[in-house]
Amino acid sequence: MVDVILPVLNEAEAIPWVLDRIPAGYTPIVVDNGSTDGSGDIARRHGAQVVRESQPGFGAACFAGLTAATADIVAFMDCDASLDPGELLHVTGPVDRGEADLVLGARRPVSRAAWPTHARLANAVLARQLRRRAAVDLRDLGPMRAARRTDLLDLAIQDRRFGWPLEMVLLASRAGWRIAEVPVTYHPRVGRSKVTGTVRGTVRAVRDMSAVLS
Repeated sequence: MVDVILPVLNEAEAIPWVLDRIPAGYTPIVVDNGSTDGSGDIARRHGAQVVRESQPGFGAACFAGLTAATADIVAFMDCDASLDPGELLHVTGPVDRGEADLVLGARRPVSRAAWPTHARLANAVLARQLRRRAAVDLRDLGPMRAARRTDLLDLAIQDRRFGWPLEMVLLASRAGWRIAEVPVTYHPRVGRSKVTGTVRGTVRAVRDMSAVLS
């Protein structure tokens, strides 16, 4: 069994498609981080466990989902239909088989619209800094990832904003984890992007991640 943590902020349009594609044996935990469009109610009607997190921030939502999870393996992914839940099987597989401790989905965009140039460049810069400073051979800090729940809790990730994904990798590297990447398909998101689809959102994410690196 795998718990899938899905941070959500106003993703009413995408939620049905995402939840309907969750693989058998995978339990969706939708963390509603202050939605005003009924996202939580829609997720509940589609069979997800819904957790409400009042503290704003991507990391706060991820941490709330992690503490609510009970499965041995947990996965994280965006809930905007940019990632296909069917590919969770490829991301969780190496963890389940004991081949890796943390697996990230390296995004392969289907079109330019899926991954705007400014967001792709920012990701490349951060990944390069990560390779140089932490000797972690990653090409993407992708939002689809998997690890064992208790191991993640033991990392004691502190960031509650957009630095959460980067801090996870840094702490895992320091702890001697085996970190791997597998390719996943990246589609244009459904609805308006709050982060990578806007220059302002990308700058905010880079700022938070740079703070973690420093």
